[in-house]
Amino acid sequence: MYAFLEAFRAALTSLMAHRMRSFLTTLGILIGTASVIAVVSLVQGFSRSISDQFADLGSNTLTLQAYTSFSDASLGKENRLSFDDVDLLRYRIAGVGDVVPMMAVPSTGIGYRSRTAMPQVIATTADFTVVRGLYPEAGRFIVDSDDQSRRRVAVVGAKAIEDLELPEDPVGEYIRIGAEWFKVVGVLEKRGELLGFSQDNLVIIPFDVGRAMTGNEVRPRMSVSFTAQDIEDVEPLRERVKRAIRASHRLKPGQDDDFKVEAADSFVKQFEQITGTATAVVGGVVSISLLVGGIGIMNIMLVSVTERTREIGILKALGATRRDILVQFLLEAGLLALLGGLIGIALGYGAGILVASMIPNFPPAQVPLWVVGAAAGFSALVGVVFGIMPASKAAGLDPIEALRYE
Repeated sequence: MYAFLEAFRAALTSLMAHRMRSFLTTLGILIGTASVIAVVSLVQGFSRSISDQFADLGSNTLTLQAYTSFSDASLGKENRLSFDDVDLLRYRIAGVGDVVPMMAVPSTGIGYRSRTAMPQVIATTADFTVVRGLYPEAGRFIVDSDDQSRRRVAVVGAKAIEDLELPEDPVGEYIRIGAEWFKVVGVLEKRGELLGFSQDNLVIIPFDVGRAMTGNEVRPRMSVSFTAQDIEDVEPLRERVKRAIRASHRLKPGQDDDFKVEAADSFVKQFEQITGTATAVVGGVVSISLLVGGIGIMNIMLVSVTERTREIGILKALGATRRDILVQFLLEAGLLALLGGLIGIALGYGAGILVASMIPNFPPAQVPLWVVGAAAGFSALVGVVFGIMPASKAAGLDPIEALRYE
């Protein structure tokens, strides 16, 4: 341990004696690490933002939605769910809790006085708040009696309020959806953007009102979110729902599903897998600069060995072993790379924060601790790997020949 500490001190002293050369040598590692951290921080920040958006859905929430294959779409066919599918989930499948259909209501625009906007109009039920985790911050949400009596009431999002220039407290105002007037009874809490699309540019109305506005179309554009009564029953429930919907749609054995049943956490897992792959690919490409930095360290260390040949001869004459010389030069190379890595981590994180702040509505950059540890460790490893040749050359010098070197 004493020999190692002495070698560390000697390596540090040598680097401090040539500050400018040490800085220029480590510049390649610094730039490479900063690039990796900046890219990873942006991707991880974006990934965390998406995960937080889906986290509100809960681990026992599933979603049934129509699926159209590429071959069907190329033929102009679009698969849709029907109201029978909603009734099937509500009344005929064991283990299903709350069922929340969400139907896109076609509209020529939303009007308020002289203003017109085109927010998304969604018809749903009172359980929407429980299943989707979206609550009103002013007024109230749709209740069951609104559906039963088909009241023309609406809950609006912040972006819709802004586009229509509604009052700051729009509860009690009337807006026009198509040819019908609706009373605003609530304002949804603000959710911001997701994948570049505003989550606040919407108007929610009672499900049966929307159904009537579509002319009781049998297969509107619709999806259904529902909960499992028992969280341990999510996967078995998913299979039961698949079997029931296949039978309802009269799909034959071997015929592909024209629908999807996905758990809320599956969206998060899929997205994390995509961002993980993207991080690995982009990080791998940017990491090439780390290898370039490692080659720079090897070149400078080879020059350093040549410059310090006489010093190495003196150390060997005083009793330094081959191992002592090898450890000292490896430590120098590792410290050079580690220093560049640590500075690069700080600069990369700062660059990530700066870039994220310059992009409108982009989530803040985040760097997990494992990324910091991996970047620092990999930087040091690059220094050690590329320092092996110079260190081996220094350790193999003959002491007599080294002392004669001028």
